[in-house]
Amino acid sequence: MSVGGENLEKLGIKSIFNLADITYLGFTNVLLNIFTIRKKINFTVNKIIEFKPDILFSVDSPDFTLRVAKKVKLLNSSIKTIHYVAPQVWIWRKGRVKKLKNFIDHLLLLFNFEKEYFDKENVNSTFVGHPLLDNVDNKGTDLNHLIGSDKKIVSIFPGSRLSEIRVLMPVLLKFLSLSQNKSNNYLYVFHTNNEFKKVVNNLLLDQNFKSCEVISNEKIKKELLSKSTFAIAKSGTVSLEIANANVPSLIIYKLNFINYFIIKLLVNVKYANIFNIISKNEIIPELLQSQCNENKIYEVFNSFMSNPELGEKQLLNCNKILNSMKINSSSAKKVADILSYDIKKFN
Repeated sequence: MSVGGENLEKLGIKSIFNLADITYLGFTNVLLNIFTIRKKINFTVNKIIEFKPDILFSVDSPDFTLRVAKKVKLLNSSIKTIHYVAPQVWIWRKGRVKKLKNFIDHLLLLFNFEKEYFDKENVNSTFVGHPLLDNVDNKGTDLNHLIGSDKKIVSIFPGSRLSEIRVLMPVLLKFLSLSQNKSNNYLYVFHTNNEFKKVVNNLLLDQNFKSCEVISNEKIKKELLSKSTFAIAKSGTVSLEIANANVPSLIIYKLNFINYFIIKLLVNVKYANIFNIISKNEIIPELLQSQCNENKIYEVFNSFMSNPELGEKQLLNCNKILNSMKINSSSAKKVADILSYDIKKFN
């Protein structure tokens, strides 16, 4: 039994409802849908209690999953709760750490620096590495039909949610127009998923852009990224994958004024990107809110294209941080080993 999306469905695991039904971006959207979310939480808790699993394994989406775990633990304390992807207490709401130990038995961490936050409060945790840093063999994919020998690839990540795509694509289209008017040396590859591929493609077709591709196949996306000269990405963990592919990048993001104002009041870090947060320095340029416009994006992009040493310096600094994040085995294997060990304890 699960609550998940298309990836779990591909594995033949049925979901009681799609995770997208309770995934809302921004504080205002959450508030507007609070009763729907609460109803889904209670429905999920009831199903778990009815199913009586040995382990409740929750992944990310803390505002949903941790609320479910807390209620389940209160109703049946014998169900072991393991949560993968710790809430970002190092960014905001540090007080959550003290509460977690009351209902989470084991926390699986993506970043090694997180452990100190949970060790202080005696929350059982294990650093398992980040799945985006796992080495995947993409050799053997024929990309000749996509890559022209005379064009450099620029990978663009407009977001994984429709709300993000709606906000960022208009800006990216203006950047594209500006960039293509100045040079035809680049192939712009938009990385998206199957759900939003048509949306992104139609936006490009509407303006008759040339030298553009929209890719949703994960294997092809990874190989195209590895062959890219530069990347422009929505703020998020995709920056890890980009840096791991040894590609310099620029981070962009926009929220409506109310959400941005609330976040500025709550967060206790200066930067949005994980590399910048860890280093306490802007290793990767960030263009947020009013700075996220076509002129600023082109200015940074052109600067990196005109000065290759900027990209080299960025990657050198990123690689120092990446090396501290990697583990000997794959992240997936380490998580699986922990789950298997805990399951055996029940048998």
